[in-house]
Amino acid sequence: MHTFQPYPIDLLEMNPFTKIGREWALVTSGTKAKVNTMTVSWGGVGVLWGKNVTFIFIRDSRYTKEFIDQGEFFSLAFLDETYHAALQYCGSHSGRDNDKWSEAGLTPAFRHSIPYPDEANLVILCHKMAAVPITENTFTDKNIMSKWYGDKDMHTMYVGEILDVMAR
Repeated sequence: MHTFQPYPIDLLEMNPFTKIGREWALVTSGTKAKVNTMTVSWGGVGVLWGKNVTFIFIRDSRYTKEFIDQGEFFSLAFLDETYHAALQYCGSHSGRDNDKWSEAGLTPAFRHSIPYPDEANLVILCHKMAAVPITENTFTDKNIMSKWYGDKDMHTMYVGEILDVMAR
C-alpha cells in the first residue's frame, strides 16, 4: 500500500482539460465487500452550491453507475502515464463479469470508507450531492444527440462535494 498525504485543496494546481480530458481519471465507488472502477474523460472541478465539487458523467449502461447510485461516496483518481493501459482496460471492460481490478493491475484501497486505486498519485474523495440524468430534451444543440447518443445510452451527471484530496 502506498502512503498518501492530505493535500490542501487551495494548493491544488491541475488543469482539468488535461487531467480529465486527455490523461483520463478513474471513478471508483462501492464498499470493501464490492467495489468497481471505470475510466472517465468527461467531467471537471469547480464551485457549486457554495462547495468545492467535482462533476463526472457516466453512461446508463455502465456497471460502476450502479455502485454510485447505491452509495453516498465516490473517488476521482489520477494515475501517471505508466498506467495508461490500465485506464484503457478500465474504460473498455466491465467489472460485472470479471475481476477488473486484477486484470488492470490495480489495487482497491480505502480512506473514510471511500474506495480508490492505490496506484493513483492524486485522489479526490467525494460525497455525492446530485445525480442529474441527461435527456434528449436538455440539449439546446440538437447535434449532440446524433453525435454522442445514437445508441440512446445516455449519461447521468454526478456532482460530488470534495471531502478530501490526497497525493503521494
